[in-house]
Formats: sequence, C-alpha cells, structure tokens
Amino acid sequence: MCGIAGGFGPKSITPDRLASCHKLMALRGPDGSGHWACETPAGNHLNFLHSRLSIVDLAERSNQPFVKNQLTLVFNGEIYNHIELRKELETLGHVFHTTGDTEVVLEAYRQWGTDFVTHMEGMWAIALYDSRQDQLILTRDRFGEKPLYLWWVDNCLYFGSEVRFLMGLSGVKADVNQEHLRRFLVNGYKSLFPSEDDYFYGIKAFPAGHVAVVKTPSMPISKPFWSVSYNPIQMTQDEALEGTYDKIRHAIELRLRADVPIALRLSGGIDSNVALGMAVQELQQDITTFSVVEDDPRYDETASILEAIKYHGCSHEIIKIPKDNFLDRLYGLIDYFGKPMMTISYYLHALVSEHIHNAGFKVSLGGTGADEIFSGYYDHYLFWLAEMQNRADFSDLVGGWRDSYGKFVRNPFLQDPEAFIKQPNRRDHIFLGAEKFSSFLKEPFEERHHEKTFCEPILRNRMLNELLHETVPVMLHEDDLSAMAYSVENRAVYLDSQLVEFVSTVPSEHLFGNSLPKYLLRRAGKGIAPESILTNPRKQGINAPVTSFVDFTDDEVQEAILDDSLVYDIIQKDKVEKLLNSTLELNSESKFLFSIISTKLFLDSHLAFQP
Repeated sequence: MCGIAGGFGPKSITPDRLASCHKLMALRGPDGSGHWACETPAGNHLNFLHSRLSIVDLAERSNQPFVKNQLTLVFNGEIYNHIELRKELETLGHVFHTTGDTEVVLEAYRQWGTDFVTHMEGMWAIALYDSRQDQLILTRDRFGEKPLYLWWVDNCLYFGSEVRFLMGLSGVKADVNQEHLRRFLVNGYKSLFPSEDDYFYGIKAFPAGHVAVVKTPSMPISKPFWSVSYNPIQMTQDEALEGTYDKIRHAIELRLRADVPIALRLSGGIDSNVALGMAVQELQQDITTFSVVEDDPRYDETASILEAIKYHGCSHEIIKIPKDNFLDRLYGLIDYFGKPMMTISYYLHALVSEHIHNAGFKVSLGGTGADEIFSGYYDHYLFWLAEMQNRADFSDLVGGWRDSYGKFVRNPFLQDPEAFIKQPNRRDHIFLGAEKFSSFLKEPFEERHHEKTFCEPILRNRMLNELLHETVPVMLHEDDLSAMAYSVENRAVYLDSQLVEFVSTVPSEHLFGNSLPKYLLRRAGKGIAPESILTNPRKQGINAPVTSFVDFTDDEVQEAILDDSLVYDIIQKDKVEKLLNSTLELNSESKFLFSIISTKLFLDSHLAFQP
C-alpha cells in the first residue's frame, strides 16, 4: 500500500512542486519516498513520485519508482497472487531480484503487454512507463479498491492516489463543483459515482477495471479489461454452498499474504466474523481484532463482539467512541480526505484505523462488498420475493420474511413484502428524503435515481448497480482514505474476482434460505463463527448516530457549525439552525445533518488549503 503521483507534459515539474506533493503523500507511505523523471523521445517530461508503506518484501530493493530494463513503475496496492505469477513467469524465462509483488507487476507487463492486468488478482493503481515503445500505461483494479485520479491542466496530465496530489504537483488549486455538493446533500452518497463528476471541476476518477495507453500528454481513453453480469448456471443449493465456501477460503488465504502482522475490523455482524473464522479457524492465522462499540442500544454490538472474541480466542481491543472534540477530529480527517466524508461510519472506521496504527499494525481486513455480493440489504429481500412470486410456497416465503428481516425494517415502503411486485421499478427509497433536503438549499436540486441495466432480474440488477456503480465504489473510496489517514492498508476480503464471478452464476433462489438473506455467506461460516451471529436476522455493522458524538444544543457547538462558511452560499443557515434544535428522531435527518457538517468542514478546509 502506497501513494503514487505523476505528471506528463511539455514542461518539467519544479523542485518546489515535487516537494509539495511528497509532503502530501507522507501518510500513504511513511516508510520511504522516491522520484523518477525522464524526457521522452518526443520531448515531453514524465515524472513519477512514490511513497511507500512496506507490506511485502520490506527491503529497500523493492522501493519505488522501480526501474528495470527500460521499464519504470509506480504502484499502489497489493497483487495477492504474486507468488503464483512469479513461478509462471520464471518458467517463461524471467529473472527476479526481489521477493515482492512490484517486480512481478513489471515482469508481467513485459510478458503480456497490457493484458498483464487480466493475470493479476488484487487491488492496484499503476503507472508504468515503457521506454521501448515510449508509452505510459495507467490501470486500476477491477473493483476500484485503489484510487487513481486524473487532471488535465496547463497542457499537462497529472495523476495520483489523491486529488490534492494533483494540486500539489501542478501548483493549481482546483475549483469546487457546487453542483456535485448539492447532489451529495440532497441525494446522498449513492448518487455520487453514477454522475461521473468529482467535487472539483475537471478532475476525474480513472474507471475501475480499465487500462489505458497514453502516447502523448492528454486525458487518456481507457478500455475495460473486466466485467461481470448475472449468468446463472443450474446447480443445487449444496453445490452453490460448496463453491462459495471454496472461493471465500481461497480469497481470504490470498489476502492474508503479508510480511507484517495483520489486524481485522470486527463488528457483531456476519461479514467480519466469517472472515475472522476463516482466517483463524481454517487457515490458522494469528489475527488481532479491533472493535468500536456504541452505547446507543440501537447500535450497541458489545455482546456479539465479546461472544465472537471468546469464540475465536484472538487478541482484541475494544474501542469506546470518544465524546469530546468531535468537530475538531472530524475537521482533521476531512482536511486529509480533501472532500466531504460520506457518512458517520467512516469517522468510526478512521477511529479504528487510528487504534490499529497505534498498536503497530499496517494491514487490516474488512468485509466491504459482502452485502452487494451475497445480498444483505433490506430491499434485497423484497426484490427476491418479487422474483419468487410464482413459487407455490410464496406465502410461506412472505411469512418467513415477516418473522425475520421484516421485523427490523423502518422504511414504510419497504414494510410491504410485495412492494416490488406492485411497483417493480420504484426506487424512491434509495434517495430517501430528497424532496425535504432540497428545500434546505438556496437553489433546489432534483435528480431522479437512474439504475443502469446489467441484467433483467431485478434483484441481481440492483446488486450489480450497488457493486459496480453506487455503494461499493463509495465505500472503497472512504475505506481507503480512513485507513491511509493512519498509514494502514485496508484489504476487502470478499472483493475477489473468482468469488464474485462464481456467485454471479448461482441462481438467485439460493441466495436466501431459512428465512434469512446472505444465506451462502452464513452457511460458509457454519462451524467457524458463532452460530448466534450467523443466524441473527438483524443487520449489524459499524455504525452510530451523529448525536452520539456531540450535543447539538450546546452553544459552542452551534456557534462552530453556524459560523461564516461557504456552505451557506449553498444552504439556508436558518433551516440548519432549526435542524440543530430539533429532536433529530428520524435516521435520515441525522444523516442529513452529518452531510451538512461534512460539507461545511470540507469547504472550510479547501478555502485554507494552499497547494
């Protein structure tokens, strides 16, 4: 896990710009930094910058930029199957001088050209210069775990792991895209990535699962190298369970590869417990867990977490949410993020990362993507019921929902088990409260939810939208920043291409069982995780209401939130003040208030930022 940055254009980058960028990159790579530059045959200047967080092959020989036989590489991420790839490449005549994955990436490109990405399993953002063909290669992993941003400014292409790296290299401060801020405030985080905009004009995210060849300085035209859709194959539920177990085991085995100790973010939910059980019980890995607990009984998972810790017998740390200096801590994180924090959950993720770092760990495992792969959201159950409506036992399936997941649904629309039978195209629940939140803005914003068509069945199409288009891209972005703020590499154990491809062949009827969603993952954990957690119908995870962190009726808090800010060019201050003094009983109102605070702190931070 590292930070990368670079520039490609007709002008060289000055030493002060290089120093500014390296300073911004320090948290991503406290174990080393490097710079490489060349003038291409066409007279353009290419610069690569790198900051290293040493995870695999800790020796200096694996430092970057990595130069070998006319190829130069900077790389952020991990190639989990680097051992197998090394052996394959050695049989093809390649010679290695390191034991890490960086040299494997470079030699894989030498062997297969731009097809090298199809041979790798892992997470990455890569910039590679091939002086033999005078071309720059840019690529990003299948799911977009590792960030890569692009900016074309002053006739130069800048690229990097974080938006502020681009500003640091260019010396130009990007203009805030207020339309995107309004989109976030009104429609929430699920609206952000489908728009293809960023919080800054002109800055774009390099698309996940793509590769580009850049011959001359310009915004690259990328091509996809991977996609997934729902293509069911006839199989029994036992066959589906066996295949899922094998793929999960292999995915986690690969993601346990590191030359440093590994931590895991443990909640009271299924995802982290199955991952922990697979690592500890099946793969005999020594794992230390870190858990944040909340006093609010709606979110308190202490009992489940303690049961899991006792079951697995692993070292652990329980983290109490600090109740002081919330706004100052949040400002510091958003100042690092360089953009608004999407939800309060990532404040908690950052808190866990801080404790992981302070305990001496560099790697943490997490369960991002499990809901989107195995079907774990409240609306998923209703989409599934809609697909099962012609089954002879449909009334029993509805009864099972009422006795399990249905008990915990608070959204009125989703309390009807036939909601998507009656209105299969309705998605109002996704942008919940949008009309009300728009009324807070000085210029009302309206943008209807648009669902991309990946396949015909409504459940799988919704899941693929979330996996590739809506929720997982946002979560990975926030996972990355909340971990790297404390120099920790986060690994999403379920975002494995073979696992996702296999589950996409499993008939949807097998995704639910015993009146429970996420049935395949629950069964994969049988015998290696506490049964009470595996059979718990309530959705669990690291979460808490913003009211747990701060008293919004406190005069000093209100003064801090309501002081002069660019955010009040967008939103009406008097309505924010009324919201602060309300009871905030609705979860959607609490989330909206956090979005306002997050946006305010972002604008305050960007105003003060000097590249």
